Amino acid sequence: MKVVILAGGLGSRLIEKTDIKPKPMVEIGGKPIIWHIMKYYSKFGYNDFIICLGYKGEVIKDYFKSYYLNNSDFTINTENNKINIHKKPRENWNISLIDTGADSLTGSRIAQIKPYVGDERFFLTYGDGLSNIDLDKLLKFHLQNNKKCTVSIVKPEGRFGVIKFIDDKTTFSEKSSKDVDWVNGGFFVCEPSVFEYVSENENLMWEKKPMESLSNQNELNSYKHLGFWKAMDTLKDQNELENLWISNNAKWKTW
Repeated sequence: MKVVILAGGLGSRLIEKTDIKPKPMVEIGGKPIIWHIMKYYSKFGYNDFIICLGYKGEVIKDYFKSYYLNNSDFTINTENNKINIHKKPRENWNISLIDTGADSLTGSRIAQIKPYVGDERFFLTYGDGLSNIDLDKLLKFHLQNNKKCTVSIVKPEGRFGVIKFIDDKTTFSEKSSKDVDWVNGGFFVCEPSVFEYVSENENLMWEKKPMESLSNQNELNSYKHLGFWKAMDTLKDQNELENLWISNNAKWKTW
C-alpha cells in the first residue's frame, strides 16, 4: 500500500518556523517531522510514499534529492569527482514528490495524485502529526467494516481547566482529554473510490464536503485511537514534541 502525505499547507500558525520552510520540514530531534512520519509507516512495512507538495515544496524536494549522500558516509576524490560510499542510509523508500499547487486545498491535492495511486487502497495522513497508532489494527478494522474510508479519531489534550456548576457550587478540574470531543486524528485508510468525492477542478477541503458526503452515504468509519497523538500546529506543540524526543519519551519512535 502507498502512503499519501499532505504536505502543502501554509502552516500559518507556526509562522516562527514556516516563514522559511514548509511545516513538514520543521525539525524534531534534528529531523523534519515528515521524516518521523515516514519512519513510522516504514516500521510497519510501508515504504512507498506520495508527498503532495505546495507551499515551499522545493525545500522538501531538495531534502530528499540530497538524502542519499547527506545520510551516507563516503570518500570523494576531488580530481575526478568519484565517490566511494561506505555507509548507506537505512531507509529503502520510494518517494513520489508531486507539486499539487501552492493554493490548493486538501481535497484538490488528493484528486491530483490519483494517477500515482491507481486503483489501489492507500493510507492518507497529514505532514504535521505524530502518533503511536497501530497501523495494522487500523487496516484490519477498515477491511472488516467494508467502507470506502476509515478515519482515525482521537481525544486531544484539553487546553484549559474545566469549570463545572453543580447546585450553585463551582468545581474546577485541570485540563483533561476526557473533557474534549473525538476529533480527526489524520490517519486514514482509503479505497480508490474516494477519488469520486474530490476533483482537481473544485478546490475543496477534504475535511468538508468529501468527508461529509462519505458520512452521509454511510461510507465513512471511525477507528478510535486511545494512545499517543500530537499535531504540530504551533511553536508550543513543536517545543513539546522536541522535549519528548530529548527526554527519550517519544512514543511514536518505534523503530
